Amino acid sequence: MSVDEVHHHVFRPFKLIALLSVFLALCLDVVALLSPEWVTADHFSLSLWQSCTQSAAAKDHQHEPEWSCFSTLSSDWQIATLVLLIAGAVSTLAAFLVALISLCRGTQRRHYRLVAVFLLTAVVLQACALVLYPIKFIDGTVLQTYHEFNWGYGLGWGATIFMLGGGILFCLRTDIYEDATY
Repeated sequence: MSVDEVHHHVFRPFKLIALLSVFLALCLDVVALLSPEWVTADHFSLSLWQSCTQSAAAKDHQHEPEWSCFSTLSSDWQIATLVLLIAGAVSTLAAFLVALISLCRGTQRRHYRLVAVFLLTAVVLQACALVLYPIKFIDGTVLQTYHEFNWGYGLGWGATIFMLGGGILFCLRTDIYEDATY
């Protein structure tokens, strides 16, 4: 057996890591969208779906805290944030499904660009939403107390980072290293 007859196959798991990144991004995005806490303060909580305040009577610790909540879907910037985040999640879901199907069927190379475009589109949508949210919240806030952006908002950024990582990994041309002549 000569050297020419020996073929070495080196397994490079870039696309599997990219698929895992996209899956994690999708999971983080769903949890961020459903999170009840994007902004919290004393006696105040704001999510993408509702704003809640604790009643003054319950603040004296003698009674159970009574929270009154109302929908945030009457505010244009909160609707815009929600639409951008949902569009990013849908784009990420489409990228995940295309990547999963193409990896399972062995037609990976033909669909990598499409997956990367879906993911980079989702990154732009998410980043716009996550920048818009604190700017408009601080611009229109009437809170006179310390407030902080909570774990729901942080999960949104985490999802965006995983989307970006997956998009970059799907852009890498690893197929040239898998060629037998390399």
